This record gives sequence, structure tokens and C-alpha cells, in this order.
Amino acid sequence: MRIAELLGQRRPVFSFEFFPPKSDEGHRTLAGTLEVLRDDAPDFVSMTYGAGGTTRNSTVELTRWIKQDLGIEAMAHLSCVGEPTERLVEILTEIDAAGVDNVLALRGDPPRGETEWRPHPGGLHYSVELIRLIRERFDFCIGAACFPEIHPDAPDRESDLSYARAKQDAGAGFLITQLFFDNELYFGFVEEARAAGITVPIVPGIMPITNYGQIKRFTEMCGASIPDELEGELNGRADDPEAVAELGVAYATLQCSDLLARGAPGVHFYTLNRSPATRAILAALRAAHPWTRATARV
Repeated sequence: MRIAELLGQRRPVFSFEFFPPKSDEGHRTLAGTLEVLRDDAPDFVSMTYGAGGTTRNSTVELTRWIKQDLGIEAMAHLSCVGEPTERLVEILTEIDAAGVDNVLALRGDPPRGETEWRPHPGGLHYSVELIRLIRERFDFCIGAACFPEIHPDAPDRESDLSYARAKQDAGAGFLITQLFFDNELYFGFVEEARAAGITVPIVPGIMPITNYGQIKRFTEMCGASIPDELEGELNGRADDPEAVAELGVAYATLQCSDLLARGAPGVHFYTLNRSPATRAILAALRAAHPWTRATARV
């Protein structure tokens, strides 16, 4: 099913994001995780795409397996990094042949070890160009990314919103946000996006904190911030990984509950290939159903 149609059903849509492992053991672990996750009936699962196509074959095959064998709706990520346009078309053809209906179109990050993003000489420069390519040649439901705290390469909020609007106009049917830890950033972004003419669903992306050092690296890399109060609590537990994870799950549960109670269309969980935390959060949300308190969707 097309994700835009799921989001149009006026109920919370819950999804999980994974990345292709690079070892046989990692693949076995992921397979077991996804088998268990099937019992939680997520609305869809997405599979990331490595910089420079490093996990291209795994992305396509795992997305096919999720959709065809597990019976869970799937979305394949695709980025412009390291591929000529002709190869992007070939990959999209492979995704289409796998029976997958949904693609998340991204510019992509620089390959590991590089700090500057460089387009392939025969490729695309921006995610908007990739969205146009997909729309012109295929019948996928297309998603795109957006940034409550402004994309690191954007000069200001106005430019960032203009680019998000261009993604919609090019054919994106929904947006998923970069991770954030302050819900006011999300609701402020949504309000500005609506004023800028962005009408598609904007799904909040949430990453439960399970490792303090890891989340510090991620936020520094993507330009996200950790609220001072939360960082203080994490600092106080830095020497106790279990306490950090417990705080992370509790904080994310409260964060998601508030988002849904205030009209967010769902939650996209960045799992880092670890499902216990996100499964616990999802179970708590379904038990409390905070979305029933929402007066309108944002």
C-alpha cells in the first residue's frame, strides 16, 4: 500500500527504520528482529541506502523480503550519492520489480570519511531532481526528508522551507523529519511549513536514546540539538548505560505521546537496528492511545 494512502486514513501511522547490516551475523540478527517486529503490526518499515551505494543490493533485497515474505509494507531509501543517473534508474527498476510501492528520495550524506558532499559527475545534485526523475519514470509513492532545526547546508529557515516546498511540488507525497528531542521544534516547523504552502503530511522522526555517546555523535553530525534538561539527566547517568537506556525510552514515550495528542499523523522510529526500545514505546502508546485526545491533525 502507498504510504500517502496510509497517512490519509486519519489514524496514527507507526513505522520503523532499519539499515542493511554488513556482516552475516548482522543479517541474521536483523532477520530475527524483523520476524519479531511483524507481531507488532507496524504500518511500514523502511530500509536505508548506504552512501555511495555501499548497501544498494541489500537495500533492494531486504525491502523486497519485508514486503513479500514478511507481509509488512516497505519503503526503500535511495540517495543521489555516488551513482550516475542511469544507474539510479536501474536501481529504481529493481525496486519496482521487487513489488515495492514506496521510495524515500534523498540527496544523501557524504561517504564515510568525507566531510563535503560531491555529486557524481554524471548524476544528480539534489533530492528534488531525484524526486522529479522518479515521478517522470515510475509510479512510486515518494517520500522526502525535512528538518525541524534547518538542514546543515541551508543558509536559513526561509531557504530550507522553500526547498521543502520544492520537494512537494516535484512529487513528494509526505515528509519525514530529521530526529529531534524538543517537540516545539516540530510544531513550530509544521506551522511555518503550512504557511509556506506545504500541505503534505509531516511525520515526526524519533530516535529513542539507548547510548549516550552514540546520540551525541548523531546529533553533532546532523545538526540536531539535545535540550539542556535532557542532556543534564543524561550526563548524570553517563557511567550507567542501562540507566541511560531507561531514561531514553521514558523520554521518547512521553515525547511521542505529546506529539500524537497534539495531532501528529504518526511516528517514524529510527531504530539503529535495535527494536526492543521502540517496541516498548509502541506498546505503551497503543495502550494509552493519546491520539484520541487530539482535536485536529497538524
